[in-house]
Amino acid sequence: MNIKEAASRLGISARAIRFYEEKGLIHPAKQSSNGYRTYTENDIWRLQTIAALREIGMSLQDITHALGEIDQGNQQRLEEYLELQQAVMYAQWIELKRMMDTTQRMMDLNRQEGPLDVSHLHDLADSARRLREARQNWHDRWNYDTQAALHDQRVQAADSTGTRQSISEEKHHSDITSPISDKHEVAHPHHNAGGHSTPSSSKDTVQSSFYLYHNYDEGLEQTAHWISPASGEKGLDIGTGTGNLAGILLQHGADMTAIDQSREMLRRCRTKYPEMHVKLGNFLALPFADHSFDFVVSSFAFHHLSPDQQLLALQEMQRVLTGRGRICLTDLMFVDAAHRDSYIRQAETTGHEEQLHALHERHFPLLDELCSWLEGQGYVTKYLRHNELLHTLLAVPLR
Repeated sequence: MNIKEAASRLGISARAIRFYEEKGLIHPAKQSSNGYRTYTENDIWRLQTIAALREIGMSLQDITHALGEIDQGNQQRLEEYLELQQAVMYAQWIELKRMMDTTQRMMDLNRQEGPLDVSHLHDLADSARRLREARQNWHDRWNYDTQAALHDQRVQAADSTGTRQSISEEKHHSDITSPISDKHEVAHPHHNAGGHSTPSSSKDTVQSSFYLYHNYDEGLEQTAHWISPASGEKGLDIGTGTGNLAGILLQHGADMTAIDQSREMLRRCRTKYPEMHVKLGNFLALPFADHSFDFVVSSFAFHHLSPDQQLLALQEMQRVLTGRGRICLTDLMFVDAAHRDSYIRQAETTGHEEQLHALHERHFPLLDELCSWLEGQGYVTKYLRHNELLHTLLAVPLR
C-alpha cells in the first residue's frame, strides 16, 4: 500500500510516517518505476509497534533499541525497556500526586480563620521543590552494572574476612545453637537505652579496615527472622542486587518481588531465582500501586540515598504497604549524631582513608531519626546491632 493508505489504516498522519522513516525506524521499499514508497504488512506492524511505544512516552532512542531487541527475538531485553518506561511514568505520577497534596495543603491553610501568613505558602513550596530536586538528582555513582558479575563473591569475601569482635560475633560465641538470637535487641533509644551496648562503649573503635558487607549473612538472616513472612505474604525487596535477601524470604514462603536500578544485577537475580518477580526501579519511585505489599525490606542499599532522599524512600515504602505492612532495613547506620561525630573524629585522627572515603560518598542514616520519623507515622520500632555500624531496624504499625 502507499503512504496515504498506510496512514489511513494506522490512524496516524503521513507526516509522522515520514518522520519515523527519517529516523531510521522503518525502511519501506521504493518502486523502481517512480520511487514511491510501498508499505508491506511487516511495515504496518512495525509502525503499530512504534506508535504503541510512543503512546507510553518512550523516547525515539529507546524505541530504536527496543525494535532491535524485537528483531532479535530478545523478549527479556524488550521487557526491560518497558519496565524502564513504566518506572518513568510512576515517577511522574508520584511527583504529580505530591504536587496535588501540596496544593491541597495550601488551600487548607488559606481556609484557616484569621489572616493568612503567606510565608507558610512559601515554606510549603520550598519544601516541595527540595523534595522534587532530591528525587530527580539521584543517580548511580557506583555503576553497579559493572559490579554485578562479582557482587556475590564480594559480599561473601567481605563477610568472612577480619577478626573483629563485634556484638554479633560475641552472640555467636555464646549461643552457637541459636544464631538468630534476639538477645541484643535494642528498643528505640528515646525509650530505653539502659543495659544495652551502645556505640560509646569501649568496643566501638574505628577499625583498621572498612568492610561495607561485614556481617552480611547475619544481617540478611536477621531481617528474614524479624519479618517471619506467613506463606503467600507479598514482600518487596528494594535495591535487591542479585536477590540474596529476597531469595531467603522466598524460601520462607513469601511471594517476593525484587527491584533494582541495575539491569545486570537483575539479570543475575532472575537466573538465581526464576520464580521471583523482578523489576527495574528504585527507592524514590516504586513502580507499584498503593497498598501492594505486606512488608518491605532492604539491605545494604538505603545508605546510597541522601537524607532528603531517604525521607522520600520511607514515604514510598509506606505508600506501597498495606495498612498492617511492616518495614525492615539492614544497613550501615549511626545510632545518633554523637555516634557519628565520634566515629568521624576517630577516623580523622587515625587517618583511616577507607572509613573517610565511605563517609564522604555514602549517607549512613541516624537510627534515632529514622525511629522518630517511623514512630511519628504510627509504627513501633526496634533494632539490633551487628557491629559498630551495621544494624537491622524493624518497624511494625500499631494499628
